[in-house]
Amino acid sequence: MKTKRILSFSIVIAFIFIILYTILASRPLGKEYSFSPDWIIDVTDPQISDITPDTESIYFKFGQSMGYFTKDGEISLFKSFPVKAAISDNYYALYTTEAENFPFFDNRGNQQGIIKASGFPFFNEDRIYVFLPGGGSFSTCNSQGDVIWTCENTIPITAFSSNENHTVCGYADGTIKVFGNSDGNVEINFVPGGSDYSVLYGLDISPDGQYVASVSGLERQRFVLAHKEDNQPKIIFHSFLNSDLTRRTFVKFSSDGKRVFYNYQDNLGIYDLEKNKNYTIPVNSKILNIEEADDLYFLLGKNNNEYTVYVIEKTNILEGSFSFTADSAFIKTYDNIIFVGKDSTISRITIKKE
Repeated sequence: MKTKRILSFSIVIAFIFIILYTILASRPLGKEYSFSPDWIIDVTDPQISDITPDTESIYFKFGQSMGYFTKDGEISLFKSFPVKAAISDNYYALYTTEAENFPFFDNRGNQQGIIKASGFPFFNEDRIYVFLPGGGSFSTCNSQGDVIWTCENTIPITAFSSNENHTVCGYADGTIKVFGNSDGNVEINFVPGGSDYSVLYGLDISPDGQYVASVSGLERQRFVLAHKEDNQPKIIFHSFLNSDLTRRTFVKFSSDGKRVFYNYQDNLGIYDLEKNKNYTIPVNSKILNIEEADDLYFLLGKNNNEYTVYVIEKTNILEGSFSFTADSAFIKTYDNIIFVGKDSTISRITIKKE
């Protein structure tokens, strides 16, 4: 019998009604998809389950607690942390503001190694980074925590992203640098420009490493999409935005590299690389992250303490959304399942294509 804490039947029924009503009331999803809520678990006082070595774990992080759960709702690891923590589906670390030579662990709680650097760790899937004191430099580490290479700079880092083969970094002076993950060599170095004041607020690189997308500048802030041609960037699309945000901004390619999503004031932009066409969707949120399931994109947005999940189909049209109030939240997907985290609860909803 699964060792998990299940909320009362009446709360489950109420939750199902609210989720389905808010999705369908905001905009009909049509007859192709249906959403089936499966369960809700509460991690306030979790019962830890032993799972087999080949069971995939999904991470969660709420306030000052974090851990891993399975697609069946079993909590496999739970940690409270008093200061800071970094976590991905592969690794986690607890650290302080003076972290140096500190241990990190795999998703089963076994010590993986010692990060041999001083700074703030960041895990992106199985990639390990440490942002060094001063704000302009970072190191990459191998799976034991040894430093592979370091990029040193005196200009503050304002945007950062990576994929399996590349790391891309944006700076306060408007510079974008693309590094090869294996050796740290700079493959592209350019400034999108086009604004009175150059600074990078959002940045991502496509899965194949051929495209770089960014939101940059002040006083004519703009979105720029560049293509790598002979290790030189060629801007293939740009659009001036109707805002000058002064915070980090969401920019993210889809997993197949066919679309790039970017967030600006009260809007979500989508550039479709297959159609060479830009789309705009009004949203009243700061977009935090994106997850994919089946043929749908799920984006989590936040406006004060109201979170909204936006559902977008591959027609680049907003098909529905639902909102809830929380102090912290997340979304994750697994195959045709979406998990919604809210404060201390995690719910699972199965997406069915009919």
